[in-house]
Amino acid sequence: MTSYATSTARAEMSEIRRLKGILPPELQSWVTVEKTVEVNPPLIRSEEIGKDQVEIQIDLIRWEQLAMDQRNLLFWHEVARVQNDTIAKDGWEMAALAIGLGGAVGELWVQDGLLLLLALALCGVSGWRLYQKNNGDKNLKEAAEADEKAIALATRFGYTLPNAYKSLGSALKTLVEQTSKKRQRAKYEARLQALKRSAAKAKAKVKSSDRQTEQSENVYNL
Repeated sequence: MTSYATSTARAEMSEIRRLKGILPPELQSWVTVEKTVEVNPPLIRSEEIGKDQVEIQIDLIRWEQLAMDQRNLLFWHEVARVQNDTIAKDGWEMAALAIGLGGAVGELWVQDGLLLLLALALCGVSGWRLYQKNNGDKNLKEAAEADEKAIALATRFGYTLPNAYKSLGSALKTLVEQTSKKRQRAKYEARLQALKRSAAKAKAKVKSSDRQTEQSENVYNL
């Protein structure tokens, strides 16, 4: 008789294989998909694990609670982040900032002007990178762009445009409901609002195209 642990492991491996199968072919040689081993991990995230190698890590316990279409669109959002090169890089900034501040304090003591300037420059560069990483407007813009690219990826894999929007919108609504942390919930809500605006634009574009087609057909019917 198959144990619960064995059946769970098989289900997890099956899902990992399925997700690898819906990676765009051009990414399959350098993007891998794995179950996360962290404690209290994010639902899904990407990480550079070497030169020209990216790993998409998933919390499969929470992942399995989502519907298949929701998972697909959230997965393609992360794929889009990889394609757009907006995944988080190695977190060297905090270490560099600490070194720079320590160096600046030390050079104030020994009064070496050149080394003090170098230490302040290191503080400035690392501080600017940290600001960019935590810039809410920039992060939302990148997330919204990844959502739109996820919609396009979904259409490559057979989704209609309306169904792709509905699936991603449903996934974001579910994440809003499930997320207790106010800051993270606000990010999902902002993405959902941006997605609604994108869907409205797409719908208006389709209507405009339909009107132009109808006018063209009327010309030919004259």
